[in-house]
Amino acid sequence: MNKALPFLLAVASLPLTAQWLNYRDPRTPRTKDGQPNLSAPAPRLNGKPNLSGVWQAERTPDRELARVLGDEFVQLQIDPQDFTKNVLNLFWDLKPGEEPLTPEGAAAYKRHQENPSQYPHTQCLPDGIPADMLVLTFKLLQMPQEIVILTEIGSPPRQIYTDGRSLLRDPEPSWMGYSVGKWEGDTFVVETNGLNDRGWLDGFGHPRSDQMRITERYRRRDFGHMDLEFTFNDPKYYTRPFGLKTGLKLLADSDLLEYVCAENEKDRTHLGK
Repeated sequence: MNKALPFLLAVASLPLTAQWLNYRDPRTPRTKDGQPNLSAPAPRLNGKPNLSGVWQAERTPDRELARVLGDEFVQLQIDPQDFTKNVLNLFWDLKPGEEPLTPEGAAAYKRHQENPSQYPHTQCLPDGIPADMLVLTFKLLQMPQEIVILTEIGSPPRQIYTDGRSLLRDPEPSWMGYSVGKWEGDTFVVETNGLNDRGWLDGFGHPRSDQMRITERYRRRDFGHMDLEFTFNDPKYYTRPFGLKTGLKLLADSDLLEYVCAENEKDRTHLGK
């Protein structure tokens, strides 16, 4: 079975589009023909770029997905517009065995590979970071003391505090962890710790430990485009920090679609076959 098949089956059950389509937000700059002007200047809030909006990570061309995933991917007929390659495999461009895993990390990865049906989303558990920002869409809500991230794949809302507090020194591990953010010029930098070791970093099963610390950097280039960079640092499971970069596109005149994992869920009965 394709290593990412449980993830692909889960993606196939997700909502494909957003609600409130074509609602013309009066705050959206427009071209002469009435379309959202995605190259207009980025909006600002209290002197900083306003990151609020519904965003989607740049899509991976289907030929690139098919090159790695092969015939099984084609037969599944999953719309590749729903996700980007790094949600399948953070180490997409590395050959098998080149991942910077420690012996303990390699053992955890092997357990996931041998039990692909335990992928958290197939158990109606959160996908978490980074999948929340790489599958379908997510919504950023920027407020004076925090930024909230809502997802379209069923994860709990994520609170990123911007009130000057520090990360917890000894946090109780959780699915989404604990996040604080600050501005470095026009770049919003988020630090997250306190993640549990039950989450997977990608559909291939690369693990995370409770020592994982994630840094995100958001830079809104203009009204419709934002750069997002992740850095993962987990000395228990990985021999060095690693990361990924992606572009985000604003989905103007749109919103999130409600998704309830356990509603009409049929994946788990097929995953063991």
